[in-house]
Amino acid sequence: MPRNCVLIGAPVDSGKRLQGCLMGPDAYRVAGLPDALAALGHEVHDLGNLAQAPVASPTDLPAHVHAPAETIGWTQTLAQQAEIAMDKGLPIFLGGDHSLSLGSVPAMADRAAAAGKPQFVLWLDAHADFHTPASSTSGHLHGTPLSYATGKDGFSGFPPVSNPVPEHQVCILGLRSVALTESERLQDSAIRRHDMRQIDETGIARPLAAFLEPIAQANGALHVSLDVDFLDPATAPAVGTTVPGGATIREAH
Repeated sequence: MPRNCVLIGAPVDSGKRLQGCLMGPDAYRVAGLPDALAALGHEVHDLGNLAQAPVASPTDLPAHVHAPAETIGWTQTLAQQAEIAMDKGLPIFLGGDHSLSLGSVPAMADRAAAAGKPQFVLWLDAHADFHTPASSTSGHLHGTPLSYATGKDGFSGFPPVSNPVPEHQVCILGLRSVALTESERLQDSAIRRHDMRQIDETGIARPLAAFLEPIAQANGALHVSLDVDFLDPATAPAVGTTVPGGATIREAH
């Protein structure tokens, strides 16, 4: 079905210390994403690249957290722009590091709640991104969005999450690099998760269908979050968090 695809450039580069993700939105455009969407029959409306809101640095986050003010500013900006984009069509956020999901996912959940729909999240990633600022040893906020979106504590200074996504309505596909403390948190959660070993053994269609079927039955809203490191680095080397053994082009498609 043709859709009005609304492109939102989110050159977020504060979620980790290794720089470079700010070039992402323009790289997608240069690579021909708008033309590819148009060739599929969709209308494309490009809102351009956003800029973070200025925010004072919070004083009660752990001291080792990297660039909290910048990431909080991006979270505010993306949440506001997501609401605007939803009025225009199907929002597609072009990152930027994965901390951009701190703003996009809760905003989508708010919109779903207003429409009376349950919000589901499909997380395609080598990592779980289920840390809190306190549990992350690196202090990199790109590893925290799923904790924030599901309503975990510890995000002082960030916008309140009004409609946390229930854990059982989150599915992570492609896991192959999870810290021990994060793994323990996942084990205690209701998040659905499938690592690359499972995908190797059963294929990707089976776990994906098992997640999508109840969404259709519930007439739910679906947010898909694709971290490029979901793909094997032999296919997608241009990320700062490459992990061997990832999804093939066929599986990702």
